[in-house]
Amino acid sequence: MKQLITVDEFIIRKQQDLPYATGELSGLLRDLCLACKIISREVNKAGLADIIGLAGVENASGETVQKLDVLADEILQACLQNSGECCGIASEEQESFVAFDNCKSAKYVVAFDPLDGSSNIDVNVSIGTIFAIYRRNSIDGPCTLEDFLQDGAEQVAAGYVLYGSSTMLVYTTGQGVNGFTLDPSIGEFCLSHPDIKIPESKNYSVNQSRYKTFPEGVRRFIDTCVEEDMRFRYTGSMVADVHRTLIKGGIFMYPSSPSSTSGKLRLLYECNPMAFVIEQAGGAATNGQERILELETKELHQRTPIYIGSKGLVGRLTKKMELLPNF
Repeated sequence: MKQLITVDEFIIRKQQDLPYATGELSGLLRDLCLACKIISREVNKAGLADIIGLAGVENASGETVQKLDVLADEILQACLQNSGECCGIASEEQESFVAFDNCKSAKYVVAFDPLDGSSNIDVNVSIGTIFAIYRRNSIDGPCTLEDFLQDGAEQVAAGYVLYGSSTMLVYTTGQGVNGFTLDPSIGEFCLSHPDIKIPESKNYSVNQSRYKTFPEGVRRFIDTCVEEDMRFRYTGSMVADVHRTLIKGGIFMYPSSPSSTSGKLRLLYECNPMAFVIEQAGGAATNGQERILELETKELHQRTPIYIGSKGLVGRLTKKMELLPNF
């Protein structure tokens, strides 16, 4: 019988490999896992409980909020506040960051998208939680805005949890990428995808219905994808599309457009953590001109275009964009 390695055991083993590790980050990762197990439970019974549909409010970005968005946000905040290892959080669903009065001396802050792809909730398409962990810059006391406004390259850990045909955790601490599948019979995430490496392949993922609004370089690249008979896949859930790209290879694109010149996806909550994961798996992530992880973070809800996936395809796309202006 194959030996099961739980995420707790895996985290402890990795901690033991680092002589300077003190355990706070390991504890924080375990608390994130607990929050995502609870969210997974709620997602799986969404059709039976009164938690499907609109919450009747908008989030900090002016987008319609689903009931499960609110619930996931509350679960994550509660688990992280109780952890003792996190001094504050920033959520896509909240206008400003939240400092935890009970954890002023904690070393880390966490930014997260509690439920990415929530427009797909009502039709039972895969959704997910995305998170990024940063070491705070401030010294003691309540955390500050500057603790969150760090470049993506400063992340100490990042990952996502996909709620689909199975619930899967994928994360990195800068030493490769590993995936864990939730075994509901024992309530534990178990190592199922060790040392993930993104392959090169001919898959592309983009909202092709908006083709006419894309920068010319992106349109030229998509034309090439069609000419080369590449496989087109798109669900409208970033976490699901990027997960498929990580496992199967290819490229995920969310370009800018005349109505969203800065792009639509959030740098802090979505693009930075996904870029960290993909790069650690051997891939690449860019906004078309610069590496995502080197973009200056100026505000909590900052947006950016993103092109992420296998190095070969991201490189080809970038060359197309270098030859032509965006608009």
